[in-house]
Amino acid sequence: MSDFATHSKDRDFLSMLDHGPVICAEGYLFELERRGYLQAGAFVPEVVLENPEAVIRLHEDFVHAGTDIVEAFTYYAHREKLKIIGREGDLERINRQALQIARDVSDRNGCLMAGNICNTNVFEADDPATHATVRAMFEEQIGWAVDEGADLLIAETVDWCGEAEIALDVMKQTGLPTVVTLSVHREEKMFDGVDVVESCRRLEAAGADVVGLNCQRGPKTMMPVARRVREAVACHVAALPVPYRTFEAEPTFQSLTDSACSCIPQNRPFPTALDPFTCNRYECAEFAREAYDAGIHYIGLCCGAAPHHIRAVAEELGRLTPGSRYSPDMSKHMFFGTDAAIAERYKSRRTNL
Repeated sequence: MSDFATHSKDRDFLSMLDHGPVICAEGYLFELERRGYLQAGAFVPEVVLENPEAVIRLHEDFVHAGTDIVEAFTYYAHREKLKIIGREGDLERINRQALQIARDVSDRNGCLMAGNICNTNVFEADDPATHATVRAMFEEQIGWAVDEGADLLIAETVDWCGEAEIALDVMKQTGLPTVVTLSVHREEKMFDGVDVVESCRRLEAAGADVVGLNCQRGPKTMMPVARRVREAVACHVAALPVPYRTFEAEPTFQSLTDSACSCIPQNRPFPTALDPFTCNRYECAEFAREAYDAGIHYIGLCCGAAPHHIRAVAEELGRLTPGSRYSPDMSKHMFFGTDAAIAERYKSRRTNL
């Protein structure tokens, strides 16, 4: 493990947050699964080793769309998940490769690179032995992130307050800026029974630079909780929902049901039949505006996000991205356009389409 004390804190990230929104694209798992490079279910990022060019391409696509942060694709690249698929021996190689890819893309594009840890699926609040196991898992991944030059560290999609506290403790030893985002399930409590807002308070008190929420909930069901977090803490707040239309009765994308389709495996849209629930780019932009107006400065999208969603977020927050050249301009459409060059006889046919 690296000597954390030798690394000074990079304040650029925190300065960016102080002066305006910071955009972070997450959700690589779903997008790479859709592109055919990752298996749903296990959701282990083997693609980092088997098709690294696909990871590079996705990072670059999100940069093109406006993300400020290139997050190393090490979500679920930990011992527990790799053990399930028989690849624990690739642990260090997959982490370092993901970090090196992210570092290269961020350097070429002037972005920040984030090291990433996540829910371990090992932690149990009443079992101290799991606490030690989780700490060791975080220490090795964070050590590699520091070695490979991460500018900040993210612990994301954490289900237990206690696990989040361990993650933060390990990350703080590096001196790098820290982001901790929690899962908000149906009951708005962590798995150890701690209210999610109270969990954010505890993490702020323990020294997190940014606290907040990611994954699980769509914009409509995440924002009410995110507002309460914003009111409860003084530090910066993060909100990164999944771009799916969740609602009060089914507040998470894992709880969604689809009565209009009878051929979904196990009658559960999550994770491979969520298409009918996908938010459009305008809904993502609406979320970004609502979040920023509420005082939330760390804004992004998680599982299900595609580059056009991130571009809409960036543009709503006042950014002109490389991809903005290709943002919609329906004035040139042959039927729906308003440009004088379009023949009136074609414009007149729009009502018959």
